[in-house]
Amino acid sequence: MEALAEGLTTSSSESLSSTLCLYGQGVVRGYAIGRAVVMSAAALEVAHYRLAPGDIEAEQHRFSQAVETAVRDLHQMVETLPDDAPREMGVLLSVHAMLLQDPMLVQSVCQLISDRQYNAEWALTTQGQILAEQFATMDDDYLRERSADVRQVIERVLRVLSGSRHWLPNLDAVDSDGSLIVVARDISPADMMRLRGGKFAAFLTDLGGATSHTAIVARSMNVPAVVGMGWVRMLVRDGDQLIVDGLNGMVLVNPPASVLAEYRERQTAFLRERDELKALRFAPAVTLDGVRIRMEANIELPEEAADALAAGAEGIGLFRSEFLFMGRRELPGEDEQYEAYTSAVRTMAGRPVTIRTLDIGADKTLDGEATVAANPALGLRAIRYCLANPELFNTQLRALLRAARHGPVRILLPMISSLQEIQAARRALDRAAEELRVARVPHEADVQVGAMVEIPAMAIAIEPFAEEMDFLSIGTNDLIQYVLAIDRGDKDVAALYDPMHPAVLRLIAHTINVGERAGKPVSVCGEMAGDVGITRMLLGLGLTGFSMHPQQLLDVKKEIRRAHTNALRVKVAAALNRAERIDLADLAP
Repeated sequence: MEALAEGLTTSSSESLSSTLCLYGQGVVRGYAIGRAVVMSAAALEVAHYRLAPGDIEAEQHRFSQAVETAVRDLHQMVETLPDDAPREMGVLLSVHAMLLQDPMLVQSVCQLISDRQYNAEWALTTQGQILAEQFATMDDDYLRERSADVRQVIERVLRVLSGSRHWLPNLDAVDSDGSLIVVARDISPADMMRLRGGKFAAFLTDLGGATSHTAIVARSMNVPAVVGMGWVRMLVRDGDQLIVDGLNGMVLVNPPASVLAEYRERQTAFLRERDELKALRFAPAVTLDGVRIRMEANIELPEEAADALAAGAEGIGLFRSEFLFMGRRELPGEDEQYEAYTSAVRTMAGRPVTIRTLDIGADKTLDGEATVAANPALGLRAIRYCLANPELFNTQLRALLRAARHGPVRILLPMISSLQEIQAARRALDRAAEELRVARVPHEADVQVGAMVEIPAMAIAIEPFAEEMDFLSIGTNDLIQYVLAIDRGDKDVAALYDPMHPAVLRLIAHTINVGERAGKPVSVCGEMAGDVGITRMLLGLGLTGFSMHPQQLLDVKKEIRRAHTNALRVKVAAALNRAERIDLADLAP
């Protein structure tokens, strides 16, 4: 309660003591004030009964028809998307349609109906649980949260089987002329589309994380959202007055008038600040002492390059190419990849586009079938996977070299741990260029090649890597995980995941300093780059290149423009030399 009341006036803080305060993960900054509309969940506690032998074929047909109906509904949504729909929406709906057609789901359910004589609902939820558990063991945050996709498509089919294909909040139960706040167990992309017309002010969910579909779409709509709240749907009723603080991941239920008034002031101030920030879109990111900082954006799909450009990004610092490969049964060919990369390059209109080669493997495969590895995060992933699959790697490299004809493309190699991997990757790149030359396919052979610094061995012995590469990009997410031996996806130890640990900061500082001496650009493209609370600390470490989600750019740029780099470097260096934790309060203006 003390943390929640911090910053409120004394009278408001005292009134807050009787208010229900709920916490989750804030994924979109901002404030929303409105009435709750609670979405009912499609019950997964379905009826269980065994079929008579003569009813099995009819039950399989009933299930197949329900799947076809659900797929048809999704395809119709894709085809009728309004012009102002978020760019991600069509892709997310198509992924759900593909999941419903995946043999691992459809054929396995029919097999359960036949072999165990389960009714369709029982067979569907049983197979869904198996798939969800497989996703839950995956190391990658994004893929681990894809268990939500499995659950959502299953709920969609269950609604068809029950004769109810819609799942909308009860707006009649809410007496409000103002903003409405959706409260749900989870929200699928299709449900998000049906909700768009309601002009909802915020989204709250029991489930989900930073890369859940609710978070992705909420960001694209710039609507405050708090996810992973646990039991919010059970604790909030239709019509309850809610305050949503997306910055701190907090929700206040039926707050007193004094708190409402204070949060309305905060909301007004925040909106005014956002309008003022827009003026910084094309202003240079220069510190008070004249240090020029590169501000780039992270994207996952080529369409997102437009968002980066609109936010004032000077380039793409990380294009996660694996998102072109995932959620599909057939791998993208050379031409499809070429078109995707070229689309982003053309959109950026001469600004550099850094494309990371395929970062996949270990606990997940490209066709979506999980494999069990003893230590998934330490297995055959990223550059190891690509070198072990030369045809797949060659196809991607050829597409990248072809796209480089249309603008400056930089190739980024992930999970590098040895110079031998770099040398092997360069040989593969040379072979791809030679093949294109012989075939007289237009391409650009002279491209910059960089490496992700995310394995401690590379960060510790960074000098030869800095000499070998054209640029370096620090992937703080994995670097922190490997340095501290912490799986941030494991709830039992996630609290120990510490970006401010002195050992982590020393490795980042060492990498930046070596890159500076070698004359090689160094950037941070992990979550730390977009955390405005630690921007000054990163400047104090000597960082001059930031890459983050487009919506974080202006906040970070504002902080950069009011910072004095030389003063920060003195303070941060002194703390690191004493092996002390850096007190961010000491770095405040």
